[in-house]
Amino acid sequence: MESAVKYDAIVIGAGPGGYPAGIRLGQAGKKVLVIEKEKIGGVCLNVGCIPSKSIIQAAKTYEKASHADKMGISVAGVKLDVGKMMTWKDEVVTKLTTGVKGLLKAAGAEVMVGEARFETANRLVVKTADGDKRVEAGSIIIASGSRPIAIPGFAFDGKRILDSTGGLALREVPGRMIVIGGGYIGLELGIAWAKLGSKVAVVEATAGLLPGNDPELVDVVARKIKKLGIEVHLEAKALGWEEAGGKARVKIATKAGEQTLDADTVLVCVGRRPNSEDLGLDKIGVTVERGFVKVDKKQRTNVPGVYAIGDVAGQPMLAHKATREGEVAAEVICGHKAEFDVRCIPAVIFVDPEIATAGLSEVEAKAQGLAVKVGKFPFLALGRAISTTETDGFCKIIADARTDQVLGVGIVGSGATDLISEAALAIEMGALLRDLSLTIHPHPTLGEVMMETAHVALGEPLHIPRR
Repeated sequence: MESAVKYDAIVIGAGPGGYPAGIRLGQAGKKVLVIEKEKIGGVCLNVGCIPSKSIIQAAKTYEKASHADKMGISVAGVKLDVGKMMTWKDEVVTKLTTGVKGLLKAAGAEVMVGEARFETANRLVVKTADGDKRVEAGSIIIASGSRPIAIPGFAFDGKRILDSTGGLALREVPGRMIVIGGGYIGLELGIAWAKLGSKVAVVEATAGLLPGNDPELVDVVARKIKKLGIEVHLEAKALGWEEAGGKARVKIATKAGEQTLDADTVLVCVGRRPNSEDLGLDKIGVTVERGFVKVDKKQRTNVPGVYAIGDVAGQPMLAHKATREGEVAAEVICGHKAEFDVRCIPAVIFVDPEIATAGLSEVEAKAQGLAVKVGKFPFLALGRAISTTETDGFCKIIADARTDQVLGVGIVGSGATDLISEAALAIEMGALLRDLSLTIHPHPTLGEVMMETAHVALGEPLHIPRR
């Protein structure tokens, strides 16, 4: 093996945390190497955020085209070409990953394809197609991401039993699909395939869908799920499956006893686990808890010169959280005063209607002993929502009852995932309800819902009756 090539900094992983770190380091004039074992862009760009939202958008368009008669538009003979849809999805992915490669190159960051493993705290051995290579640097960032969790009795085979990656690569609509896991990944994909024509059943171990989210928001989605004909089994556990009559026969345990469900495809979406096992972290003494690399607010591990960001560095496993952590790590390495210091990390769920949250929920605020005032405004009273026929849902603002400071916002409805950024900014800036109510929002827009909800919380609603 050749002697080690030296760099100022090395990033292990080129996902939404790793590649921004590489770009920032390169822009700062550092000699930086980004190591990626699979594809630039990581899970998010290749088999996660981007392709899933592409399929979700295609499903939404197909559904709207099939039901446009409400607007006086009759679309005859709407046809679905799944192969063409997947080709378009792949083109979207390629466009973005190609762009990331260009950004890394423009920043002066070098890219190496291979699997990295620590030899010492500042030296890595990288297994590449051309053999093992040694590289070293004074600063190394671990951005190795995560992977889908498998459950006993449901080993992924790429045919009957699929993980989320497989659920984004189907070449035809399954006649029947079982989704194991009623969290955001399972419901996003389950709803999309239901809209495209699959008969979907969801098996969720807890007492409600989208566990951990405000039940008021989830209830709106649950109603749409019922309307789509999706079968839901709560407090149910998938026990195993067998091939029977050309189908996957899945056995589930429910409160009413054992049942069997038949399906062409079984999609297992019960969460993700961090990729920390094969990096040699134990060899250099990095602290790992339940698979996650322990870091401080500067993204530093307990080993000097070694940093961790993104999914491998702990919850929440969100791309935008990883990106900010990547920027922080790069800034710290460059000697700047930086740390991961945020009041909220917004979360978005692309179900139908969409759910988005920022800050504290009403339950969380009360659990902290805070006295709160809550305002809610329905999309049904929003002119823009009515004109688009998408009136399901509402906006909910939680504020401190003493100071009127905005503590949290939850939105369920059309465009929620785009609207939540205003809420995140408000929380970060310590905005008051009056700041939102006095900010002139353009009409007619969905964005008005934030202003209207602030008015309600202040006891002065304009477009719904005062309670």
